[in-house]
Amino acid sequence: MAQLGIIPDDVRPPDIDETPLPREIPRTYCERIAAGKAAAVTAEADDIVLCADTTVALGRRILGKPEDAAEAEQFLRLLSGRRHRVITALAVRRSAQSWQRTVESAVRMKVLSDAEIAWYIASDDWRGKAGGYAIQGPASAFIPWISGSFTGIVGLPLAETAGVLNAAGLPVWKGTA
Repeated sequence: MAQLGIIPDDVRPPDIDETPLPREIPRTYCERIAAGKAAAVTAEADDIVLCADTTVALGRRILGKPEDAAEAEQFLRLLSGRRHRVITALAVRRSAQSWQRTVESAVRMKVLSDAEIAWYIASDDWRGKAGGYAIQGPASAFIPWISGSFTGIVGLPLAETAGVLNAAGLPVWKGTA
C-alpha cells in the first residue's frame, strides 16, 4: 500500500476458516477466501475495506501456507523444476457495494538441490507463505521466469488494487488516504 502512497487507517486481520472445500479449485478458493475476509471485517458505513488472498496452484492442487517445515519442504519438492500459478484475489467493500478482482501469474521454479531446499527451510522465510516460498525474499534465487504480475505473486497486485480502490472512491493517483 505504501508503494501506492496509501497509509491505511487501520489493519484488522479477519478471522475466517481458510480450509479449502472438497474439490474446490484454486481460483474459486482464492476468490471465496478474499470475499469472506472482506465480509468478516467490521467497518463503518463509508469505510473502504480491502482484503486479499494468495494461493499457489499446481494444477488443481492448492498449496496454501505450510503448517511446518516438513510441509514446506514437500511443497518445494513439488514445485522444483516446474511451472505453477500464483493466484491473488482482491475484495473491496464500501457500504453495500463490493468489487472483486483476480490476478493469475505463471511462475517457473528451477530444479532445486537438496542443499538449496535445506538452506531455504533453515531460513524460515517459508513461514506464512502460500506455496512455502516468497518471491520477494531469498527464494527469488529459485525463480528464473515469471509471466504476469510480480506484485500479485508477492500478494497484492498493485495495478489492480489501484483500479479497484479508484472504483470504490479512493483516488489513488492523488495519493489520498
